[in-house]
Amino acid sequence: MLIAIFTLLAGFVVLIGGGELLVRGAVRVAERAGMSELLIGLTIVGFGTSAPELVASVEAARAGSPGIAWGNVVGSNLANSLLILGTASLILPMVVPRGPLWRDGGLAMLATITLWFVASTSGITVAIGSGFLLLLCLYLGYAYWAERTQPVGASALHEKAESLEVTDTHLHDEQPLWRSVLTLIGGIVLIVAGGRWLVEGAVDLARLVGLSEAVIGLTVIAIGTSLPELVTSVIAAYKGASAVALGNVLGSNIFNLLLIGGVTAVIAPGTIPGEITNYGLPLLIATSVLLMIFAATGRRITRWEGAILLIIYIAQLVYNVVAV
Repeated sequence: MLIAIFTLLAGFVVLIGGGELLVRGAVRVAERAGMSELLIGLTIVGFGTSAPELVASVEAARAGSPGIAWGNVVGSNLANSLLILGTASLILPMVVPRGPLWRDGGLAMLATITLWFVASTSGITVAIGSGFLLLLCLYLGYAYWAERTQPVGASALHEKAESLEVTDTHLHDEQPLWRSVLTLIGGIVLIVAGGRWLVEGAVDLARLVGLSEAVIGLTVIAIGTSLPELVTSVIAAYKGASAVALGNVLGSNIFNLLLIGGVTAVIAPGTIPGEITNYGLPLLIATSVLLMIFAATGRRITRWEGAILLIIYIAQLVYNVVAV
């Protein structure tokens, strides 16, 4: 068991470190290529911060462990919506801009309902995955067009959150292009290696402790791969940028569902384990509705509402381990 735990932890560390290097190198190369900050935020930063979840799910799908792959997708969004928003709201009550909430939060809810419906009926197909990826491309195109005039959507806030996180690390200092390219390549190598170790350790641990792969994906892996978003949102809340924390979560949820879910479906079509179809996805839909209610009542998520989100997350973790 110690070997499985060590492999799992090593995978987390290498995966998160690789994702950080990937974002730093990619942003620097994109800047040198003349890309705008908004376009960088919409594409490279959004993809980079979702890289840990993407690699973990793809490696799990390729290894024949769909429970880990889909558990990571659903569990990461639960962690984003309950753990991260709850923690950020406790630090600073979160003002909720109506536009980003209904556009970006609504899209994430629609994708979740669609995923639950097809998983409960016909199963996940390559066509469904391709549709998710196409929808992501359409969303990015629309968001880029819309936010050129009013940059308040999730993707713009997601990019601002990244800038808050790396402000003290001198990301934008002048450095040779070759060093940025090496940083980018090094990040890719690390996330691939970390993803493999993470999945190997998780599968071994699930077998040793008697938990299903789906539960491991919903809990341990989901929390670990959500660490970049957690750090970003907590820093944003401490700096008084609560809307940035919200945008970071909404943007991450969309990338998790459409990008990671789409790629996973294309690589490994088939059925989603019952723990996710019957429990994880319905809980994620209910959580999305609850967030809409919280936001609609006062256009903010208060500290006591954040505490409710955290309590729900802790309760579902206990339920996952004990009952699922």
